[in-house]
Amino acid sequence: MHDSPTPHWASTLAVFDLETTGIDIDTCRIVTAHVGVIGPAGEVLEQRQWLVDPGVEIPTAATLIHGVSTERARAEGLAAAQAVAEIIAELTNAARRGLPIVAYNASYDLSVLAREAERYGHAPLPGPEQVIDPLVIDKAVDRYRRGKRTLTAACAHYGVELLDAHDAGADAVAAGRVAQAIVRAYPELAAIAAADLHRHQIEWCRDQAERYQEWRRMNGEPEFTASGVWPVR
Repeated sequence: MHDSPTPHWASTLAVFDLETTGIDIDTCRIVTAHVGVIGPAGEVLEQRQWLVDPGVEIPTAATLIHGVSTERARAEGLAAAQAVAEIIAELTNAARRGLPIVAYNASYDLSVLAREAERYGHAPLPGPEQVIDPLVIDKAVDRYRRGKRTLTAACAHYGVELLDAHDAGADAVAAGRVAQAIVRAYPELAAIAAADLHRHQIEWCRDQAERYQEWRRMNGEPEFTASGVWPVR
């Protein structure tokens, strides 16, 4: 983490992450969540976290990743309907304050939240119109870098400390700090307003998915399809 100046849109960021029961956005449920705000040096200014009772069994494979068992979620977790409403309210408030919302692989987290809102009859998160997805941006500005593009890998590449991967709070804050580090590495991004950068990411994500689909089809999976819809699928 560095104390060097960041551009206006990256100086104060809302950060968001979910840990869930699985990887299918249509069926998985929220288990933990974090919505926070970080300042210019990546310092945590605000944070709110949720432990949620998803109302379904948490698969062992998911528990091994984020550490929350079905038993703990049932005993200590907030009812899912209430938690989802509160998460949406926190993100809505951040957006109304003009804060860009940072989420690493945003189309997963925001899509899961949208499905959960529908499941419990809540109004979805409005927009959102200023999402910053370090995964999409990193792939756009450093397209040919080899290796993984996980949050852990991005933190290592950009010199951001990540002490507790797959903890929603740690991941959310790290994603925000990666976004700030990318802007320091590529200062031309500073000249782009957050709303304009949001629109660029829609195009970048679509192009990235098309290239990935083509690569998979050329390498033995002729029926493979990849969605490039962003930030909510």
